[in-house]
Amino acid sequence: MIVLGIDPGIATTGCGVVREERNGDLVSLHHSVILTPKTDTLPKRLFQLKQEIKAMVTRWQPEEVAVEELFFATNAKTAIVVAEARGVILLSLFECGVPIHEYTPLQVKQAVSGYGQADKKQMQEMVRIRLNLAAIPKPDDAADALAIAITHLQSRRLGMSRVG
Repeated sequence: MIVLGIDPGIATTGCGVVREERNGDLVSLHHSVILTPKTDTLPKRLFQLKQEIKAMVTRWQPEEVAVEELFFATNAKTAIVVAEARGVILLSLFECGVPIHEYTPLQVKQAVSGYGQADKKQMQEMVRIRLNLAAIPKPDDAADALAIAITHLQSRRLGMSRVG
């Protein structure tokens, strides 16, 4: 099974593609970020995000997609813009016809590290270990996206995945 994990953002959106082998091993196929220029208008940035998400689905043909849910942010303006980006991502995925599953940051930390309060470095190292990578995936948003894909594959195996 191939899963696309997405860590939504307006300036930087993390993307990670993970395949689960028949023996249960997880393999990283791809990780990257979608960057939208701060100098562009919000509609232009959202349109770019839509186009690149659809291209990612077309290229990797995931059977399912896992998207991180937003957590409460102290900066309301930032939270609103990120929510708009997340909405465009969800709509783009829906238009592609791929099943969408959503996970909170806490669920991702618990699934990948076994500890809901794991810090960024712990999470990155666990992603590296789980995917048998030589180095921690960079940039951080791409590593987060891989963690989201891992969470979905693990949750799916345990019958705990949630369709968005």
